[in-house]
Amino acid sequence: MSPQKIAVIPGDGIGGEVTTSARAVLDAVAAKHEIELGYTEFDWSCERYVEVGSMMPDDGLETLSQFDAILLGAVGWPGVADHVSLWGLLIPIRRAFRQYVNLRPIRLFPGVTGPLRSDADLDFVVVRENVEGEYSEIGGRMNRGLPEELAVQESVFTRAGVSRIADYAFELARTRRNYVTSATKSNGIVHTLPFWDEVVAERAANYPQVQWDSEHIDALAAKFVLQPQRFDVVVGSNLFGDILSDLAAAVAGSIGIAPSANLDPTKQHPSMFEPVHGSAPDIAGRGIANPVGAVWSAALMLSHLGHGAAADDVVSAMEATLAEPGTRTADLGGTASTQQVTAALVAALN
Repeated sequence: MSPQKIAVIPGDGIGGEVTTSARAVLDAVAAKHEIELGYTEFDWSCERYVEVGSMMPDDGLETLSQFDAILLGAVGWPGVADHVSLWGLLIPIRRAFRQYVNLRPIRLFPGVTGPLRSDADLDFVVVRENVEGEYSEIGGRMNRGLPEELAVQESVFTRAGVSRIADYAFELARTRRNYVTSATKSNGIVHTLPFWDEVVAERAANYPQVQWDSEHIDALAAKFVLQPQRFDVVVGSNLFGDILSDLAAAVAGSIGIAPSANLDPTKQHPSMFEPVHGSAPDIAGRGIANPVGAVWSAALMLSHLGHGAAADDVVSAMEATLAEPGTRTADLGGTASTQQVTAALVAALN
């Protein structure tokens, strides 16, 4: 059997550091489970943009289409506007490959102290609609620089888009604790969010065994802090899912451990796996970045590629290292460097 082909895009800032860690862990678990993975690395980044004027080459998407999965480090660097870096790399990949699910699991691991007073057992998943909603390309600006300057951004919600993300959330809940929470703001946003609510309710009728409710985004954000243990699967639009998942990662101890999977559930196109934390220019090159978010993202990739036992082993190694201050990075109250955490993860797998 030929190796499964992985495109590796370290990107910017700490992206290279945590991608190196993820690769080391993948190598260890692949050897243990006799999995063949082949890697091709690409230098697509803000540095490339500064040098040649584009985040990736014109045929970048065609190149990536030949791979089984994409492992991404981070995107963004001072001097390159965020909308340039994201719309030049990350968002085109998500949309070209129909990665309409952004999956972000949230756990409070043993040994990790969250910022909340409660030490509740947190284990839930944010399912974010990933290709439409508030992050559309429809809109524009007029009269730039003048007193009457105008900016318009249109949200786009389709029946197909809302239906498929709702179905994914309900199907996922069936494998967990049979509970879905839908994020909305239909009391203030008069067209798109009532439509979201209607379609989610229609899809919910196909899953009578799954309990579900709908929460306004402001109240839901508060409950993420006050009652995080109550949630199982939370589904939201592109913007709501983005904000809620970052908040949830903070509640679970640190955004440094938060993974994400950009999924095409049909597997017709490659899916992309990346930590949530971003490029963190302030700590880049210091050897203190937390690699767990990238490692957990790699575990999600293994699961998506059909290697569930290997993915479980990686998560078990994470649990072992996170339990001890000596193998946790400083953002989690530990003393270890990026390299020391990586070595501990590899040792746990071996």
